[in-house]
Order: sequence, then structure tokens, then C-alpha cells
Amino acid sequence: MKEESNQRRQPKSQERESRPDGEDTRRKSSIPYLRAWKIGARSLHLVVTYLLFAGHMMGAPNAQLVPVLWLAIFSGVAMAFLEAYPSLETLLLGWGLLVLVKLILLALIPFFWNRRVLILLAVVAIAAIGSHLPARYRHYSVLQGRVIKPL
Repeated sequence: MKEESNQRRQPKSQERESRPDGEDTRRKSSIPYLRAWKIGARSLHLVVTYLLFAGHMMGAPNAQLVPVLWLAIFSGVAMAFLEAYPSLETLLLGWGLLVLVKLILLALIPFFWNRRVLILLAVVAIAAIGSHLPARYRHYSVLQGRVIKPL
């Protein structure tokens, strides 16, 4: 029996690459609890966007919807920053461009209030389609003209 089988394997995100000098090559984040922040921002954004969409569909008063809209925009920006960290250049990958398009659409709602439901439908459609795109599109770099392997 192999001796390795008794040891627990680390998740891929925490695996160490072997280097001749034995130094640990895992990328360390300067943001404490980065994964927890990402999960929190994503969860907040999903809930707020759902409330925004449902509120518009159910005819909630505008005064109640505007703060929810700004919270959706803020949580989307926070989520994009945390997902792109440490290099905002990653926002120019396929997934990042879709995020930027969704944020721009959300930011347009105050100026096109009468079309807000259509804009929100577009945001939800982009999110649904974008999250299921093949990796060759989600991780395609516009700057480098090739697919970038996710870390």
C-alpha cells in the first residue's frame, strides 16, 4: 500500500508546486479571508439583484427600489474587484467583460427608468448565459488573444 494514500490531498487551489529551492509557490493573498469575502459579496449580490428584479416586477414603490439598485451596483463592483484580485487586468477576460457589461446596464437604470425591467431581464440573461459558457470563452483574454488558464 502506498504511503501517500494515508495522507489527505490538499485542494488544487492550495497545492504546492515543487521548486528546486523547496520554496512554497502558492499565491498568498494580501486580503485576509479573501474566499470568505468573495462568497459574501456574491451572496449579497445575488440576493439584492433578485430583490431588485422582483421588486420591479411586483410594482414596488420607486423610493424602495432605488437604494436596492445602488446596493446591487455596489455589491457587483465589490464582487468584480474581489474576483479579479490581484490584477484588475483579469476583468478583460471573457467573464470580466460580461461583469462589466452587467454593471454598466445596472448603472443605466436610473437614466432609463421606464425600461428598467427590460434592462434587468438583460442583466439576468447575461448572468445566466455567462455562468454556463465554456471555459474557452470565459477565460479568453482580449489583451493576449488567447485563453488564460485560471489559477
